[in-house]
Amino acid sequence: MTSTPHIRARSFDAAAALYSANRPGYPGELFEALEALAGRGLRGARVADVGAGTGIATGLLRARGADVVAVEPGDGMAAEFRRANPGIPLVRGDGDRLPLVTAGFDFLTYAQAWHWTDPARSVPEARRVLRPGGALALWWNDMDPAVPWIAEQDERIRTLFDAGGLGYRTLPPGLEFATREVRWSRRIPLDVHLANHASHSAFLMLGPAGTREFLDAERARLSALFPGGTVEERYVVTLGVAVV
Repeated sequence: MTSTPHIRARSFDAAAALYSANRPGYPGELFEALEALAGRGLRGARVADVGAGTGIATGLLRARGADVVAVEPGDGMAAEFRRANPGIPLVRGDGDRLPLVTAGFDFLTYAQAWHWTDPARSVPEARRVLRPGGALALWWNDMDPAVPWIAEQDERIRTLFDAGGLGYRTLPPGLEFATREVRWSRRIPLDVHLANHASHSAFLMLGPAGTREFLDAERARLSALFPGGTVEERYVVTLGVAVV
């Protein structure tokens, strides 16, 4: 089966609980940077979080006082979202066809999700649903390749999938983006680190046997590096905000 972006995006549905349990959240500094670049606060703002998945970012936006609605296309991810976030409205759809009113939102956010859209369609949709002066915010959270063990692991993953870097995570043309990087870290059990990798679309498409073989080898390497069984994952969040 050909691995198209649509197929890869839908691969998360079968692993929604794995995704919810092991993916990292986002630091408070990210939302402070978002407010600074947008020129307005989240408290009381009308926000649509698109490609919300299991609601990791959506819940944090809500906690900062935003009036937030989630948009999610996948059945499995939507079910996990509803289980974890019963008080947050969820509508089914994606960034190319937003099921949202025109000029109804102060923020449109994409946490780890913009690369699943077609910018020729998702940019006009963003312009449509945002109020004048509203902000389109895109961000990606990646482990920091400045850390030697992370860089070495990234290289093994690229070799496994015969893949390049993260060039596909680009900001769309036609909008003026201000950007910022936010660095942070979390300390987690080795099993959670490995399960985090297993929740990514490339490994979901690889299948359980190939994923298990790769992660078993990673477990052996990292057990020697982290004999206490606790891994410090260091991250860089790359944020882009365009006021429209």
